[in-house]
Amino acid sequence: MRFHIWFDVLQPERMKRFAAGFSLLLVVNTVRVAGSDWPEFRGPWGDGHANAPGSGKLLGVPLHWSETNHVKWKTAIPFLGWSTPVVMGGQVWLTTATQEGNDFFAISVDADTGAIRLNEKVFHSDNPESLGDAITMNCYATPSPVIERGRVYVHFGSYGTACLDTKTGKVLWQRTDLPCRHFRGPSSSPIIFENLLILTMDGIDLQYLVALDKNSGKTVWKTDRSAVWNDETSPGHPARDGDLRKCHSTPFIASYQGNAIMLSAGAKAAYAYNPRTGQELWKVHYNDYSTAPRPLFDGQFAFFVTGGGLHELWAVKPGGSGDVTDSNVVWKVKNHIGRYASPLLIDGLLYLAADDGFFSCLDASTGAVIWSERVAGKAAASPVYVDGRIYHFNQQGATIVLKPGRNFEVLATNSLEDGFMASPAVASKAFYLRTRTHLYRVEGGDDQP
Repeated sequence: MRFHIWFDVLQPERMKRFAAGFSLLLVVNTVRVAGSDWPEFRGPWGDGHANAPGSGKLLGVPLHWSETNHVKWKTAIPFLGWSTPVVMGGQVWLTTATQEGNDFFAISVDADTGAIRLNEKVFHSDNPESLGDAITMNCYATPSPVIERGRVYVHFGSYGTACLDTKTGKVLWQRTDLPCRHFRGPSSSPIIFENLLILTMDGIDLQYLVALDKNSGKTVWKTDRSAVWNDETSPGHPARDGDLRKCHSTPFIASYQGNAIMLSAGAKAAYAYNPRTGQELWKVHYNDYSTAPRPLFDGQFAFFVTGGGLHELWAVKPGGSGDVTDSNVVWKVKNHIGRYASPLLIDGLLYLAADDGFFSCLDASTGAVIWSERVAGKAAASPVYVDGRIYHFNQQGATIVLKPGRNFEVLATNSLEDGFMASPAVASKAFYLRTRTHLYRVEGGDDQP
């Protein structure tokens, strides 16, 4: 059972008390407190933070590890999947699919032992669309599951969405009738809001969000993107034409002036919606597409990465109605903005992992670059903030641990085999790290800040 507690994010004392980077949706579980679970992509608040806001309590995750140090277990995961593991109640859930996209699986792993307790094929496709030249950066099991007490929800875009009982693995409901031509594979992860499971379906033919009743799977609302489409073409690169209407981002829910808002980046525009009804509240438009990073909100600005063409970072003042591009865009930054990894927001500073090997720190209020350093390796996974440290995972298998702040400081560099495409999960004192081939539980040691 979950309770959603909303804070007025504009109260100055609240802003002083809590780090500005924490999600403004606080989910309190009656049995487990934040820090013991990782329920969705980017964690309990959807922003990459593992520690509870204002608690000051450390989880005790390690600073150093390797293949032979601080690895409690290592489990081979069949087929391919870039989805983030989710963790709750001693279970780790993740998805995988055959390389050709014919069969789609939900996997449950025992959090204590690493044993695979369930490997269930939940969907099949006779004719999946080819990933094309995106095969190195995407697969057919990229959307992350979302879990709550007793239920886990797995999503493979238009290939299917299902709700499973976490105790028995029984499929409680499923949907295969939500159309979307993903072109280079599905990527956006589902989120839970109150009684709704919200899906993002941004394809080359249809672009919409849909909310399902999480108990029955029935559609509650559906909202089409309102971007104005022209003859979207990429001169000289016709194979890219389909990308121009696509998007891969996962929505972020926050509170603004006491009301829930859902921030969602799409092709050509980023939006704010009422998550209860799907009503579009406002939007900003840009000439970009295929954005993957998840938005953030600090109580003052919403932060959107525009996409994979310009890949700019925009700060947008919330509020108003309709197209607020001319009035509400406060600043833009374009250098070393990652196309895949979501930003982190910590104490008024934004941290960005770029796919060109740079890691940068920006002032969230102005967009001013404080530092930008090459840390080597390309980023696909989103970094996390835990126990006062930033953990950045790259495609080459290295984890660079950084001290947050206005001075660039590397605390450690760790390495595992096969490289990271999936973002990490943190639960209790352990990292659950998915490489291209294995799932690891990494913990132990006395590496405290």
